[in-house]
Amino acid sequence: MLQKKKNAVLVDGVILNGPIMDSKAGEKFVEEACKIIMEEVIQKADDVTEKVCEWQAPETLKQILDLEMRDTGESHQKLLQLCRDVIQYSVKTSHPRFFNQLYAGIDYYSLVARFITEALNPSVYTYEVSPVFLLVEEAVIKKMIEFIGWEEGDGIFNPGGSVSNMYAMNLARYKFCPEIKEKGLSGLPRLVLFTSEECHYSMKKAASFLGIGTENVYFIKTDERGKMIPEELEKQVQRARKEDKCLVINCVYSLGRPFVLCNFQLPFSIYKFCRADSVAWNPHKMLLAGIQCCALLVKDNSGLLKKCYSAKAAYLFQQDKFYDVSYDTGDKSIQCSRRPDAFKFWLMWKALGTTGLEERVNRALALARYLVEEIKKREGFQLLLEPEYANVCFWYIPPSLRRMEDGPEFWQKLHQVAPIIKERMMKKGSMMLGYQPHQGKVNFFRQVVISPHVSREDMDFLLDEIELLAKDL
Repeated sequence: MLQKKKNAVLVDGVILNGPIMDSKAGEKFVEEACKIIMEEVIQKADDVTEKVCEWQAPETLKQILDLEMRDTGESHQKLLQLCRDVIQYSVKTSHPRFFNQLYAGIDYYSLVARFITEALNPSVYTYEVSPVFLLVEEAVIKKMIEFIGWEEGDGIFNPGGSVSNMYAMNLARYKFCPEIKEKGLSGLPRLVLFTSEECHYSMKKAASFLGIGTENVYFIKTDERGKMIPEELEKQVQRARKEDKCLVINCVYSLGRPFVLCNFQLPFSIYKFCRADSVAWNPHKMLLAGIQCCALLVKDNSGLLKKCYSAKAAYLFQQDKFYDVSYDTGDKSIQCSRRPDAFKFWLMWKALGTTGLEERVNRALALARYLVEEIKKREGFQLLLEPEYANVCFWYIPPSLRRMEDGPEFWQKLHQVAPIIKERMMKKGSMMLGYQPHQGKVNFFRQVVISPHVSREDMDFLLDEIELLAKDL
């Protein structure tokens, strides 16, 4: 090595001349890995003959993947094979028959945006290190605020909807009691959070993380469609007042939507108590911007986010820079390093336009309505309730249970049906469909239409496949 390096400079036995990486070999690996991604992921994304997943038990998969890290690196051929294995045994969320979650499908423009940002590896906190992506985020947030209907506002992209909920809760507390930033919780009275009993579980997590305490989350009863009952909210507010607690009311419109059933709380039904000061918007779900892509938007335009979260780090946010430092937006985030997630949404929006995004949503809702009507026609299928969104919740009653009387034994047996069907579809790899019990109701399927790759034929296949997998139950 020393002979190859003329005038080699050593420090502690380490040669400092030239780069340590073999750029040519690295470029070749990237080229070959991208070819695998193109062939095995992108080109097969809408191929229904492919498996949604190739199921393996955890211990078996550990052996297949060879997860052990060693002192010496592996060859490029071994690494490329690992890439193939990872793709082969991962769940194909872009598959038209992946119905398991509130995200699915592949958007090619968003994907290219992710390739670009992964290659550039930016961090969005100051204009000097991320000029393009900060301007993109500003433009996207402005447009999102316009769609909500606010005349002004502010916002920040963050790692997920759960974090958006935490942001919103903390902002509400800060706005009510700004001294908490310096003095902490010790000087505050007990705080109470009001939210629907059908809300996302992140509300309990946020209450725990922020020191409010899960016992101080007052869950408001809901009606048969999972919507918060305004009169029950009023009862809980009165209860908290009698207990001499300080109130932080957090029942904004976005939290009024039951997570499982996805019915919508009409905002005017809770306007007596509060109005929405913030909105959590996740474009990585129905709009397919790619995980993760989430924004918290706030109606307040007085710099509330920055006031709440700013730490004024002198090594990042110097005030004597040669450009307008108002573009250094990192001080209104709880993160330091932050991904340019808005870019995925921006490039996709630029490619499809607002009309194209609207078409995706309309098609998903139309497919959900089609599935509902097909469920009503088929023996053995029973809707949980009429959906208001793209979530279709239903039971499948196998032949052996169809003549049983409605009673505890019937529901106990029906409770076991969905898990068995789910196991069979996973091991077969034909599709993925979620199930769960809910509010005293036994296990039912929750089908979610998201992907633009989904067609009427996939809706028919879903019902046919359930019947096939359950024919002996």
